[in-house]
Amino acid sequence: MRWRWFLAGVIVFPLIAGAVTWLVLKTRTDGWSARMPPTRFEAWLAAEARSLSMPAEAIRRMNPVSGSPAVLAEARAHWADHCAICHANDGSGDTPMGKQMFPPAPDMRQPPTQRMTDGELFYVIENGIRLTGMPGWGAAGDDEQDSWKLVRFIRHLPILTAQELLEMETLNPKSPEELKEEQAEREFLNGGQPQEHAIHQHH
Repeated sequence: MRWRWFLAGVIVFPLIAGAVTWLVLKTRTDGWSARMPPTRFEAWLAAEARSLSMPAEAIRRMNPVSGSPAVLAEARAHWADHCAICHANDGSGDTPMGKQMFPPAPDMRQPPTQRMTDGELFYVIENGIRLTGMPGWGAAGDDEQDSWKLVRFIRHLPILTAQELLEMETLNPKSPEELKEEQAEREFLNGGQPQEHAIHQHH
């Protein structure tokens, strides 16, 4: 039995030492910038961190919330207001924030996410994922229903309709510049002058 452990050590230790040496050399050469695309090793490490941090009980949890149209509508609005800034309305992760994450926000319509159990998705929403940009949104005393509803919406992402996406765009948070532009448009349509034009004439 001892020789098996010895043999495993002889094989595994050089692999670990080689990986650490490569990582040190790469860091000295290229730096440790999050602007660099993650390597396969880093992507694997993030995935393993998620798997190892997932309690077995969490994986087996069933979603207590129905997938009714009302639940999906509520979850869709929540997603557009809170989640889309990183994950995009359609779950693709194709946003400035999502693409700058390290590793980038995944396309949640694809099998790596859709193969996860409802319990796994719920756990990630509530607790986040170490070594990634995904924070944990759960807190003691919070109602878990919102997270379970988001799980239902994540399941719905692959079949999201164009009409649903248009509705979500109206619910996305607006930047100060966008709010100012909308205000100017409203003033113009109401018969007044756009704010910037009015200020220019006043001076």
